[in-house]
Amino acid sequence: MKTIGHIISRYTAFLWHLLQPLGSWGVFAIAGIDSSFVGMPLDAIVAAYVYQKPHWMLLYVVMASTGSALGSLVIYVIGYQGGEALLRKRSPQRFAKIHQGFEEHPFWTLMFPAMLPPPTPFKLFVLGAGVSEMKVTQFLLAIFAGRFVRFLVLGLLTIFYGPQFVEAASRIFREHFSVVIGAVIGAMVTWIVLHRTRGRKRRLAGETNPP
Repeated sequence: MKTIGHIISRYTAFLWHLLQPLGSWGVFAIAGIDSSFVGMPLDAIVAAYVYQKPHWMLLYVVMASTGSALGSLVIYVIGYQGGEALLRKRSPQRFAKIHQGFEEHPFWTLMFPAMLPPPTPFKLFVLGAGVSEMKVTQFLLAIFAGRFVRFLVLGLLTIFYGPQFVEAASRIFREHFSVVIGAVIGAMVTWIVLHRTRGRKRRLAGETNPP
């Protein structure tokens, strides 16, 4: 594990050396590549930019969120043009759950995974959005919103506690991934139930007290 951590650290340092001169466009580029092709140490890069220039945090958050949303269009198109067979073959049970989520609550089904760092299988949800023919505008907005929350929290943690804290938090998330996902799913279910209950009460109130 130490060897793997050392390799990742060296790889991140190499990318940071290449991207640093590009400023906010470096964040945009690495976010786009991370979402469309190969996974990148995106959180570490964003944290490094914010740590160097904390007064530009919001710019970095917006650029990373925009790059991630636009880069995800590559996988979206693959799903839209026939990715259902690929998704079913890779994970049939997960496909059924993802497809049901997009049928009922497409925006939240995509936004919540976008908020979470690796090893969340975010690209599977992006592929599912394409298979479900989610509207492109809604697709982009959901990813941007989720990523904005994620990178905003990341930026604030970096400013207050430093990039070392962010790295430690990411490691804890990876080691306790199932627990965190369970908590997030529980929160989603609770929110949906409360939302439906309130809607039902409003409808009943309208039927009981007609104008």
